[in-house]
Amino acid sequence: MAETSITINDVVFVVDCGKAKETSYDALNNTPCLLPSWISKAAARQRRGRAGRVQSGECYHLYPRCVYDAFSDYQLPELLRTPLQSLCLQIKSLQLGSISEFLSRALQAPEPLSVQNAVEYLKIIGALDENENLTLLGRNLSVLPVEPKLGKMLILGAIFNCLDPIMTVVAGLSARDPFMMPFDKKELAESAKAQFAARNYSDHLALVRAFEGWKDAERRQSSYEYCWRNFLSAQTLRAIDSLRKQFFFLLQDTGLVDHNPENCNRLSHDEHLIRAVICAGLFPGICSVVNKEKSVALKTMEDGQVLLYSNSVNAAAPKIPYPWLVFNEKVKVNSVFLRDSTGVSDSVLLLFGGNISRGGLDGHLEFFMKPALADTYISLRRELEELIQNKLLDPKHDIQLHSDKLLSTVRLLVSEDQCDGRFVYGRRLPAPSKKATTEMPPGTLLKGGGGGDNAKTQLQTLLVRAGHEAPIYKTKQLKNNQFRSTVIFNGLDFMGQPFGSKKLAEKDAAGEALLWLRGENHSTSRDIDHMSVLLKKSKKKKQSTSIRGDKWG
Repeated sequence: MAETSITINDVVFVVDCGKAKETSYDALNNTPCLLPSWISKAAARQRRGRAGRVQSGECYHLYPRCVYDAFSDYQLPELLRTPLQSLCLQIKSLQLGSISEFLSRALQAPEPLSVQNAVEYLKIIGALDENENLTLLGRNLSVLPVEPKLGKMLILGAIFNCLDPIMTVVAGLSARDPFMMPFDKKELAESAKAQFAARNYSDHLALVRAFEGWKDAERRQSSYEYCWRNFLSAQTLRAIDSLRKQFFFLLQDTGLVDHNPENCNRLSHDEHLIRAVICAGLFPGICSVVNKEKSVALKTMEDGQVLLYSNSVNAAAPKIPYPWLVFNEKVKVNSVFLRDSTGVSDSVLLLFGGNISRGGLDGHLEFFMKPALADTYISLRRELEELIQNKLLDPKHDIQLHSDKLLSTVRLLVSEDQCDGRFVYGRRLPAPSKKATTEMPPGTLLKGGGGGDNAKTQLQTLLVRAGHEAPIYKTKQLKNNQFRSTVIFNGLDFMGQPFGSKKLAEKDAAGEALLWLRGENHSTSRDIDHMSVLLKKSKKKKQSTSIRGDKWG
């Protein structure tokens, strides 16, 4: 607050610790960083100026004079602290000559390695050719006011006729995250986001579902209630909606879409194709997934072991049934963290990732398969690139008419991939376990069951959204040092099985309640829709019913 333009009359004391978290760029590891660092002398003067802005005040600097003397005069310019991909693309679009030579004439020139990293990145995504000249894709990217990778995602969304969800993803990544995480209601907020994720292991698809639900609520004039129940920012969703409209007009100017939105959304229902276009845009932001017995290990080529931000839908997943995750951004704090990830299969990565050859994927990732199958992937990839090139050359080119068989083949291939990473050398396929019959495939909404890890959260979310008070848990310690819990809500109480800890006993009781609400127990021959009964607030006082967990085993 002390470094903003806000003046608060009552502030007369400022404590300056001398440090700030500042964005920087590690060119050697090609990683943006957000690390605590010493401030500049200008920042120290700004902090001091906040003390006694309108009356006498005092500022306490928590560092000696010798440390202050070592501060730089001013903060490093942004040119030296951020990746340069967008800047390099603009330099080429303005025909200012060689990128490295132009930037070397800056007042404070960036590191040559930073420039080299940016140029290599633009070559990988296909914006520059080997001679650093703009390609056809690069010329289209230069007119879009977003990062090159997001611009590529927009263009491919228009080409493959799944533009609407892709515009939502790009707008969401360009704006703030609409999912709010209040400190005192973090579990409820995470549960709400998990419902949008629908066990599809994708932050981007969760965003699409949340936005579509908001648009439906707006048509019913209930958008405020929708945002309040689902912990969404209405202001951010409106900003995303505005950006989507701007993107559509810009794509119209390129000729890739016409005035009828339906023509560029014929395949917007195909989740696998949307996942593939997201992969094409975010590559080379890729990490491998290895499911261990009690955890998930993620690794990138540059950083080795990495972690997911806690607000990702994949962060809490005990297993991720995909061999790869594509991510929007990585930031080094104390460790390297990934933001906004989506699970993808081998087939998606081979067909929509980087250039493929018999030497691997862009020299980084290696896949092992039979030569005939390798030739098939290479041939399909070559035809896809020709299709994209033809569409960029002639925006009126109808790919549905001229390349329908190719599209059908690609869609079938990516949808039928079992996501087991069978082409990754040394990857062990998971052996079927006793729980395999109860596990749900990706894309299925999580159902609460007895003792599920999030049974308490699911039950509380369900009750709060139905307008009821939060459940109450009464736990008793038994003679054998075990605990048995009873959950009470809406005039009903459910008793769980005995467990060795209080926490597990409460989860089991919540699981029994969820089973009963969803009609998944068979204690009675009557077919009762308990969920509908719960959602209808009865004004009559209900008779208390006790249901023991041991009746259902």
